[in-house]
Amino acid sequence: MLRHFPALNVAYSHNRRDYFIAVFTFVCVAICLLSDAHAAIEKQNALGVCGWVFLIALLLGEPIDVRVQVGIAVIFATIGEHFASPFMGGYTYRFHNVPAYVPPGHGMVYLTAVALARSGLFLRYAREITQFVVTVCGAWSLWGISGIPDQGDAVGVMLFCVFLVYLFKGRSPMVYLAAFFITTWLELIGTAVGTWKWAAIDPVLGWTQGNPPSGVAAWYCLVDAVAIGGAAPVMNGLKNVREWLKSLKTRKNAYQSAGSE
Repeated sequence: MLRHFPALNVAYSHNRRDYFIAVFTFVCVAICLLSDAHAAIEKQNALGVCGWVFLIALLLGEPIDVRVQVGIAVIFATIGEHFASPFMGGYTYRFHNVPAYVPPGHGMVYLTAVALARSGLFLRYAREITQFVVTVCGAWSLWGISGIPDQGDAVGVMLFCVFLVYLFKGRSPMVYLAAFFITTWLELIGTAVGTWKWAAIDPVLGWTQGNPPSGVAAWYCLVDAVAIGGAAPVMNGLKNVREWLKSLKTRKNAYQSAGSE
Protein backbone atom coordinates (compact mmCIF):
# COMPACT_ATOMS: atom_id res chain seq x y z
CA MET A 1 0.00 0.00 0.00
CA LEU A 2 3.03 2.25 0.48
CA ARG A 3 4.57 1.33 -2.87
CA HIS A 4 4.61 4.98 -4.01
CA PHE A 5 6.80 6.05 -1.10
CA PRO A 6 10.61 6.27 -1.20
CA ALA A 7 12.61 3.20 -0.27
CA LEU A 8 14.34 2.91 3.07
CA ASN A 9 18.11 2.90 3.64
CA VAL A 10 18.75 5.55 0.99
CA ALA A 11 20.93 8.62 1.55
CA TYR A 12 18.96 11.81 1.02
CA SER A 13 20.40 15.27 0.56
CA HIS A 14 19.08 18.24 2.51
CA ASN A 15 18.51 21.42 0.52
CA ARG A 16 18.41 24.37 2.89
CA ARG A 17 16.14 26.23 0.50
CA ASP A 18 13.34 23.70 1.01
CA TYR A 19 13.46 24.17 4.77
CA PHE A 20 13.68 27.94 4.44
CA ILE A 21 10.54 28.02 2.30
CA ALA A 22 8.68 25.90 4.83
CA VAL A 23 9.77 27.83 7.93
CA PHE A 24 9.22 31.18 6.22
CA THR A 25 5.69 30.23 5.16
CA PHE A 26 4.73 28.80 8.55
CA VAL A 27 5.87 32.01 10.23
CA CYS A 28 4.22 34.26 7.63
CA VAL A 29 0.92 32.39 7.95
CA ALA A 30 0.89 32.87 11.71
CA ILE A 31 1.80 36.56 11.53
CA CYS A 32 -0.69 37.26 8.74
CA LEU A 33 -3.66 35.54 10.38
CA LEU A 34 -2.96 37.01 13.80
CA SER A 35 -2.56 40.46 12.25
CA ASP A 36 -5.82 40.13 10.32
CA ALA A 37 -7.84 38.97 13.32
CA HIS A 38 -8.84 42.54 14.23
CA ALA A 39 -7.46 44.50 11.27
CA ALA A 40 -9.25 46.97 9.03
CA ILE A 41 -9.75 46.16 5.36
CA GLU A 42 -6.84 48.46 4.46
CA LYS A 43 -4.43 46.38 6.52
CA GLN A 44 -5.87 43.24 4.98
CA ASN A 45 -5.08 44.61 1.53
CA ALA A 46 -1.56 45.52 2.64
CA LEU A 47 -1.06 41.95 3.80
CA GLY A 48 -2.11 40.88 0.31
CA VAL A 49 0.60 43.04 -1.28
CA CYS A 50 3.19 41.52 1.06
CA GLY A 51 1.95 38.07 0.16
CA TRP A 52 2.47 38.64 -3.55
CA VAL A 53 5.96 40.06 -2.98
CA PHE A 54 6.94 37.06 -0.86
CA LEU A 55 5.49 34.54 -3.31
CA ILE A 56 7.22 36.07 -6.33
CA ALA A 57 10.52 36.22 -4.45
CA LEU A 58 10.26 32.54 -3.49
CA LEU A 59 9.37 31.51 -7.04
CA LEU A 60 12.47 33.19 -8.50
CA GLY A 61 14.55 30.24 -7.34
CA GLU A 62 12.17 27.57 -8.65
CA PRO A 63 12.23 25.76 -12.02
CA ILE A 64 9.65 26.71 -14.62
CA ASP A 65 7.47 23.63 -14.06
CA VAL A 66 7.06 24.43 -10.36
CA ARG A 67 6.25 28.06 -11.19
CA VAL A 68 3.55 26.92 -13.59
CA GLN A 69 2.13 24.52 -11.00
CA VAL A 70 2.01 27.27 -8.39
CA GLY A 71 0.33 29.62 -10.85
CA ILE A 72 -2.35 27.05 -11.67
CA ALA A 73 -2.80 26.27 -7.98
CA VAL A 74 -3.34 29.97 -7.20
CA ILE A 75 -5.93 30.39 -9.95
CA PHE A 76 -7.83 27.20 -9.11
CA ALA A 77 -7.75 27.75 -5.33
CA THR A 78 -8.86 31.38 -5.67
CA ILE A 79 -11.83 30.39 -7.82
CA GLY A 80 -12.64 27.72 -5.26
CA GLU A 81 -12.43 30.27 -2.44
CA HIS A 82 -14.96 32.58 -4.09
CA PHE A 83 -17.30 29.67 -4.77
CA ALA A 84 -17.02 28.01 -1.35
CA SER A 85 -17.07 31.14 0.82
CA PRO A 86 -19.01 34.18 -0.50
CA PHE A 87 -21.21 32.13 -2.86
CA MET A 88 -21.92 28.89 -0.96
CA GLY A 89 -21.20 30.02 2.61
CA GLY A 90 -19.20 26.91 3.55
CA TYR A 91 -17.02 29.21 5.63
CA THR A 92 -17.06 32.96 6.14
CA TYR A 93 -14.26 35.52 6.47
CA ARG A 94 -14.64 38.51 8.79
CA PHE A 95 -15.63 40.92 6.01
CA HIS A 96 -17.59 38.26 4.07
CA ASN A 97 -15.02 38.54 1.29
CA VAL A 98 -11.94 36.66 0.09
CA PRO A 99 -9.06 38.58 1.72
CA ALA A 100 -6.38 39.96 -0.59
CA TYR A 101 -3.70 37.78 1.00
CA VAL A 102 -5.56 34.53 0.25
CA PRO A 103 -4.50 34.08 -3.45
CA PRO A 104 -0.75 34.56 -2.84
CA GLY A 105 -1.16 32.66 0.41
CA HIS A 106 -2.42 29.64 -1.50
CA GLY A 107 0.65 29.88 -3.70
CA MET A 108 2.98 29.95 -0.70
CA VAL A 109 1.15 27.06 0.95
CA TYR A 110 1.30 24.95 -2.21
CA LEU A 111 4.99 25.77 -2.71
CA THR A 112 5.66 24.81 0.91
CA ALA A 113 4.00 21.44 0.37
CA VAL A 114 6.15 20.88 -2.71
CA ALA A 115 9.33 21.99 -0.91
CA LEU A 116 8.72 19.73 2.09
CA ALA A 117 7.76 16.83 -0.17
CA ARG A 118 11.14 16.94 -1.92
CA SER A 119 13.13 17.63 1.25
CA GLY A 120 15.54 15.06 2.63
CA LEU A 121 13.62 14.93 5.91
CA PHE A 122 10.32 13.91 4.33
CA LEU A 123 11.92 11.51 1.86
CA ARG A 124 13.96 9.81 4.59
CA TYR A 125 11.10 9.45 7.05
CA ALA A 126 8.20 9.05 4.61
CA ARG A 127 6.70 6.00 6.30
CA GLU A 128 7.01 7.41 9.80
CA ILE A 129 5.43 10.70 8.72
CA THR A 130 2.65 8.79 6.96
CA GLN A 131 1.87 6.82 10.09
CA PHE A 132 1.84 10.00 12.17
CA VAL A 133 -0.44 11.91 9.78
CA VAL A 134 -2.91 9.03 9.33
CA THR A 135 -3.05 8.43 13.10
CA VAL A 136 -3.48 12.08 14.07
CA CYS A 137 -5.95 12.93 11.31
CA GLY A 138 -7.89 9.71 11.92
CA ALA A 139 -8.13 10.38 15.67
CA TRP A 140 -9.20 13.96 14.95
CA SER A 141 -11.95 12.72 12.62
CA LEU A 142 -13.24 10.18 15.14
CA TRP A 143 -13.24 12.82 17.87
CA GLY A 144 -15.33 15.05 15.60
CA ILE A 145 -18.16 12.51 15.44
CA SER A 146 -17.81 11.22 19.00
CA GLY A 147 -20.39 13.63 20.36
CA ILE A 148 -17.83 15.30 22.62
CA PRO A 149 -17.42 18.57 20.65
CA ASP A 150 -20.43 20.86 20.40
CA GLN A 151 -20.00 21.14 16.62
CA GLY A 152 -19.97 17.72 14.96
CA ASP A 153 -17.75 16.95 12.00
CA ALA A 154 -19.24 14.42 9.59
CA VAL A 155 -17.73 16.38 6.71
CA GLY A 156 -14.30 15.96 8.30
CA VAL A 157 -14.66 12.18 8.29
CA MET A 158 -15.60 12.22 4.61
CA LEU A 159 -12.64 14.46 3.79
CA PHE A 160 -10.33 12.20 5.80
CA CYS A 161 -11.44 9.23 3.68
CA VAL A 162 -10.82 11.26 0.52
CA PHE A 163 -7.40 12.21 1.88
CA LEU A 164 -6.54 8.54 2.41
CA VAL A 165 -7.50 7.71 -1.18
CA TYR A 166 -5.27 10.48 -2.48
CA LEU A 167 -2.46 9.50 -0.12
CA PHE A 168 -2.29 5.84 -1.11
CA LYS A 169 -3.55 6.00 -4.69
CA GLY A 170 -2.54 9.49 -5.84
CA ARG A 171 0.63 10.41 -7.67
CA SER A 172 1.99 12.94 -5.14
CA PRO A 173 1.75 11.30 -1.69
CA MET A 174 4.63 13.33 -0.26
CA VAL A 175 2.95 16.59 -1.27
CA TYR A 176 -0.28 15.46 0.41
CA LEU A 177 1.57 14.63 3.63
CA ALA A 178 3.24 18.02 3.64
CA ALA A 179 -0.07 19.71 2.87
CA PHE A 180 -1.56 18.20 6.02
CA PHE A 181 0.94 20.05 8.22
CA ILE A 182 0.68 23.50 6.65
CA THR A 183 -3.10 23.39 6.13
CA THR A 184 -3.71 22.17 9.67
CA TRP A 185 -1.45 24.94 10.96
CA LEU A 186 -3.27 27.71 9.10
CA GLU A 187 -6.75 26.32 9.77
CA LEU A 188 -6.22 25.99 13.51
CA ILE A 189 -4.79 29.51 13.77
CA GLY A 190 -7.32 31.13 11.42
CA THR A 191 -10.37 29.65 13.12
CA ALA A 192 -8.98 30.16 16.64
CA VAL A 193 -8.51 33.92 16.20
CA GLY A 194 -11.73 34.36 14.19
CA THR A 195 -10.19 35.25 10.83
CA TRP A 196 -12.78 32.91 9.33
CA LYS A 197 -15.36 30.42 10.59
CA TRP A 198 -16.68 27.23 9.05
CA ALA A 199 -20.46 26.77 8.90
CA ALA A 200 -21.81 24.30 11.45
CA ILE A 201 -23.82 22.61 8.67
CA ASP A 202 -22.28 22.13 5.24
CA PRO A 203 -24.50 24.02 2.72
CA VAL A 204 -24.15 21.32 0.04
CA LEU A 205 -24.34 18.03 1.93
CA GLY A 206 -26.30 19.22 4.94
CA TRP A 207 -23.84 17.38 7.21
CA THR A 208 -22.25 18.65 10.41
CA GLN A 209 -18.93 20.36 9.83
CA GLY A 210 -16.11 21.08 12.25
CA ASN A 211 -14.46 24.45 12.67
CA PRO A 212 -12.22 23.47 10.93
CA PRO A 213 -13.09 20.07 9.38
CA SER A 214 -10.55 17.42 10.38
CA GLY A 215 -9.75 16.27 6.84
CA VAL A 216 -9.38 19.75 5.37
CA ALA A 217 -6.03 18.78 3.81
CA ALA A 218 -8.02 16.77 1.24
CA TRP A 219 -8.89 20.03 -0.53
CA TYR A 220 -5.20 20.63 -1.19
CA CYS A 221 -4.92 17.17 -2.68
CA LEU A 222 -7.43 18.35 -5.27
CA VAL A 223 -5.48 21.58 -5.80
CA ASP A 224 -2.32 19.56 -6.36
CA ALA A 225 -4.06 17.23 -8.82
CA VAL A 226 -5.27 20.20 -10.85
CA ALA A 227 -1.88 21.93 -10.66
CA ILE A 228 0.10 18.90 -11.83
CA GLY A 229 -2.50 17.88 -14.40
CA GLY A 230 -2.66 21.39 -15.85
CA ALA A 231 1.06 22.05 -15.83
CA ALA A 232 1.87 19.73 -18.75
CA PRO A 233 -0.61 21.31 -21.21
CA VAL A 234 0.51 24.80 -20.19
CA MET A 235 4.17 23.87 -20.62
CA ASN A 236 3.45 22.36 -24.03
CA GLY A 237 1.50 25.46 -24.99
CA LEU A 238 4.37 27.72 -24.00
CA LYS A 239 6.76 25.52 -25.96
CA ASN A 240 4.55 25.75 -29.05
CA VAL A 241 4.33 29.53 -28.72
CA ARG A 242 8.12 29.83 -28.44
CA GLU A 243 8.59 27.62 -31.50
CA TRP A 244 6.02 29.64 -33.44
CA LEU A 245 7.72 32.92 -32.53
CA LYS A 246 11.08 31.41 -33.46
CA SER A 247 9.74 30.32 -36.85
CA LEU A 248 8.33 33.80 -37.47
CA LYS A 249 11.70 35.31 -36.66
CA THR A 250 13.42 32.85 -38.98
CA ARG A 251 11.03 33.70 -41.84
CA LYS A 252 11.49 37.41 -41.24
CA ASN A 253 15.27 37.07 -41.38
CA ALA A 254 14.96 34.99 -44.57
CA TYR A 255 12.78 37.64 -46.23
CA GLN A 256 15.17 40.40 -45.20
CA SER A 257 18.12 38.43 -46.58
CA ALA A 258 16.30 37.81 -49.87
CA GLY A 259 15.35 41.46 -50.16
CA SER A 260 18.88 42.66 -49.61
CA GLU A 261 20.08 40.48 -52.45
